[in-house]
Order: sequence, then structure tokens, then C-alpha cells
Amino acid sequence: MKESTKDVRRRAARIVEQALESLHRSGVTHVKKLPLPPPAIPTAAVTAENPSRSTPMPRSQGKKVLPSLTQIAQLEQSTDPRCRELGNVAREVSDCTRCAELARTRTQTVFGAGNPSARLVFCGEAPGADEDRLGEPFVGRAGQLLTDIIVKGMKMRREDVYILNILRCRPPGNRTPSPVEAAACREYLDRQLAIIQPEFICCLGACAAQNLLQTDAAIGRLRSKMHDFNGVKVVCTYHPAYLLRNPAAKKQVWEDIQMLLAEMGMK
Repeated sequence: MKESTKDVRRRAARIVEQALESLHRSGVTHVKKLPLPPPAIPTAAVTAENPSRSTPMPRSQGKKVLPSLTQIAQLEQSTDPRCRELGNVAREVSDCTRCAELARTRTQTVFGAGNPSARLVFCGEAPGADEDRLGEPFVGRAGQLLTDIIVKGMKMRREDVYILNILRCRPPGNRTPSPVEAAACREYLDRQLAIIQPEFICCLGACAAQNLLQTDAAIGRLRSKMHDFNGVKVVCTYHPAYLLRNPAAKKQVWEDIQMLLAEMGMK
């Protein structure tokens, strides 16, 4: 006959009492309390709607993989030698702690994105909140404006160019990068450009232009003319974020872009 729940409990109580009496006779007066194991998941709880419950997931697989790490893995596994070289540098960047404050406050590093054989590289200042979250440069409102400049103004695709920043970590509060931070990150910038070997660079804003060209000249003096960086032609113009605050400056940016297009033989 099948035992009732009440009978099962009585039998279990007797077993526990007998075990305690045996321990007491052996001289044991205290028993250490051990944590209970997590309850097992009933087989019935595993359904077609939740199949992952049937096989425990390793802890490492349960963690969210940052977008930047996914991008690095894709670069490293590419058949394109330049992609693999960029992947190697990006892997170093992801572990970089040269700037203690930036390493402590970032979500992830933002290396760069685009065509590793691009003729044209856009260089900005530093990642913002959206870029820090998504692991890719120029993806916020300023990034959308840059995309419009590339696609609507230059009649190119965003994936045809390469986009990077002076810094690969977001400064807290989106503040301007310090000279020390820019100098610490300069090696990575130079290595990226050496791998890509662009013919043209477009610096977006004073911070990018001054750091790349090693000058303290204002962006107003640097724009509307061609500069040279190790044999690469450089155009300097206003940052898209500045245009969001000062739409009237779009006229000057368009003039700079037209000059760039003419130099590239696309006008």
C-alpha cells in the first residue's frame, strides 16, 4: 500500500531521531549547519518554450559578451590580413590600463570600424555614452549626422570608410581628452593608420585635428586647407556634435567636404 504523506514524514522523523541518538552515543554534541543545495529543476519544467533549462549553461557562457569583444573575434578570424592585424591591436586595446581613470570607468573600449583598406579615414575625439555602450564609434546623434555626410553628401557608404577616435575609451562625462590620455593612446592610433594606409584623413573637431597634426591652432584656422600627415592628405572640419549645437556651421563643413571630394577625384 502506498504510504500517505503523513506516514512518510513520521518515518523520516524517526530516522533523524535515530541518527541523532547514534551521534550522541558517539560523543558528538554539535553538528555544523551546512547550506542546502539549490533545488533541482523538475523535468516537467523543461519545455519546448524553454529548452535551455534542460542542460545547465556554463558560467562563462552565461555572461553577456561585450560587442567590442565580438568585433575583435571577427577581425581575428578574418581571411583579410589587415583585419587580422587590426584584430591583434584591438585585442591589446581591450586590455589597456594606461589611463587608470578611463580603464576604471569605461564599459568597453571602442577601437574603430569600417573598411580596413579604406582610402578615407574619419578621426573624431573620443567615444561618448552610446559608443561606450555599443562598442562602435559614432553611433549616437553625432554619428547619424556623420553617416548623412558620408551617404547623402559624399555619395559613399559608411562601410567604405574607416572611423576611429583619438581615444579608445570614453572620458567620464564626455569631457575633452587630456593631453596625457591622448599621448597614451597615440601608439594605437598610429598603428591603426599604418595598417589601413589611407590616402586621406578627415579630422572632426579641434581635438582630433590638434592631436593628429600636433598643433595648437584653432579649428577655424585649420579648416579650408589641406594638411599633411606622413604623406597622407588631411582635411580638418567641425565635429558633427558641434553642428548639432550650431546648425549654421553646416555650410562650412560642406565646403570642407567638397574640397576633400575634389582631392579624392570624386567631384
